[in-house]
Amino acid sequence: MRSSIPQFRWGTAHVVRSVLALVIVVLLLAAAGEAAVHTPPSAGPGTIREPANGSTVIAVQGYNIGGNVNPNKPARLLSVGPEGDAQWDVSGSEFDVSWFYDVDPLPDDDLLVVGTVGQRTRVLRIDRSTQEVKWRETLPLWDTHDVTLTERGNLLIAHMRNTQNGTSNDRVYVYNRTTDAVEWEWQFKNHYANDTDVGISAGDWTHVNDVDVVAPGLYMLSPRNFDQVIVVNRSTKDVVMRLGADGNHSILDEQHNPAYLQDDAGRPTLLVADSENDRVVEYACDRGDPDHPLDGDMKPNCDWSMTWEVGVDTLSWPRDADRLPNGNTLITDTINHRVVEITPRGDVVWSYHAPWLPFDAERPVHGQEAGGPTMADQNVTGSYTIEQDALSDAVVDRSLPQRVELAVASLPGGGLLASGLDTYQGVAPWVRPVWFGPDGFFLGVVAVLIALCWGVAELVVARSRVVAGVRASLAPWIGSAENNK
Repeated sequence: MRSSIPQFRWGTAHVVRSVLALVIVVLLLAAAGEAAVHTPPSAGPGTIREPANGSTVIAVQGYNIGGNVNPNKPARLLSVGPEGDAQWDVSGSEFDVSWFYDVDPLPDDDLLVVGTVGQRTRVLRIDRSTQEVKWRETLPLWDTHDVTLTERGNLLIAHMRNTQNGTSNDRVYVYNRTTDAVEWEWQFKNHYANDTDVGISAGDWTHVNDVDVVAPGLYMLSPRNFDQVIVVNRSTKDVVMRLGADGNHSILDEQHNPAYLQDDAGRPTLLVADSENDRVVEYACDRGDPDHPLDGDMKPNCDWSMTWEVGVDTLSWPRDADRLPNGNTLITDTINHRVVEITPRGDVVWSYHAPWLPFDAERPVHGQEAGGPTMADQNVTGSYTIEQDALSDAVVDRSLPQRVELAVASLPGGGLLASGLDTYQGVAPWVRPVWFGPDGFFLGVVAVLIALCWGVAELVVARSRVVAGVRASLAPWIGSAENNK
């Protein structure tokens, strides 16, 4: 005998919808909870176990997309005392600068600062004591990251994003401030195949983010997108040294601001902020002459050995690393919004929190290049992590998207998702509100993506009904239009 009680059955579609709705609600609640307890980053000292040797000047890039400056993520220059005490803090607006990039200590207690405003580059010589501008150059260059003042008072410029008529003319050149003329230039297209990286027609082919004078007539360049550091002979224009290769991310992956060192045995050594690998590395060359470490016989196929790496588990997109005379390393840990001084084995002895996205940090007491000892000179080799420091609101552990990326990378077909998560982590700091932590923002983004995919799926499933409904709604209008002909 059949029961008279109605039987309620849920179809598969109802179950799927209920599960999706529950997942979205849980993700949004978790994101809201993280946002409620998150403390927005602010400038201030972290771990101070040892006073720094003099002041630390920090160039904070800040947030500016398409000319829209976010007041919660300002570009600014900071000077911090040995104990982490704030000495001065100047916003980019005071120098008519939207973003700050490289800062170099100069003689006479001055600073050379590079920034951008709109489609132009600002180069400023600033009195460090008074923050007054002694002179400025405004160049018609878009988004230049590094300019070096030569001994003759000219500007050595890393000129990226110089694509014209579909061809990149990215270059390094010397600009004479007196004659307003280009004295010398070196173009990448004359030394690299057109299909290097994404190709010569790209709007940002090389992203050359650093240029330094490492010896008379020798310039070190950092073409970030080519995953390598090179040294160019000014006279011959030959590449006399090369570390890395395009696409070989086991050596370097979109690096920033390399520093040239030389060990006691005369070996050329490069200390590099290996940004996309979230580490700082040191490589030593097997060739070397204590008197002429970069002579004309040096070949670009130098045999390199990695002698030291640090921060694989704790750095996030470092963009500067300087070896100090005491053997420690000063690192600009960009997405963690901090500058840290660490020992050769990764112990934090000094740190300062400097949001939003610090680009460069310098100790002016050491001059333009600190140039401390190599790790070989200190008998230190191997890989080290960086300990947690005292910054309560700094994210120095792996964030949730980083952990997910690592978890899926080794799964079958997980490479594409891992690549997408890597791209997300590069974009997120620019769009994430300051009141959202990285984990909460990620959970919110996942919830929105699930909701969007669900909505698209529902439209596809119901496309016949949707089309019929649209036609029915438009029928009176179409009929009226036909009758009025």
